[in-house]
Amino acid sequence: MIKEFLRGSVRVHVLYHASKERVYGVALLKELRRHGYRLSPGMLYPLLHRMERERLLSCEREIVRGKIRKYYAATPKGKRALEQAKEKIRELVEEVLEEKAQ
Repeated sequence: MIKEFLRGSVRVHVLYHASKERVYGVALLKELRRHGYRLSPGMLYPLLHRMERERLLSCEREIVRGKIRKYYAATPKGKRALEQAKEKIRELVEEVLEEKAQ
């Protein structure tokens, strides 16, 4: 159960950061590690590609130090999905923490 929850929360984290500014894989890996997620590139890049196919993210390619770097940004659909996720997260946190406080 925890693994599935974390998988979904990684998607929310990606959308959150991609809604604030353009992001790229290595930087996302570092940011996610800062939050305690242990993702390999082999897990993150397929996720980014899937989110791009789902039209949650858009991708722009730029040459950086002679290599192509893919920058991802949240699309309008991705931003709407993030807002919906925030509402559900808020409800869940309030309910779970309220239950704990009683």
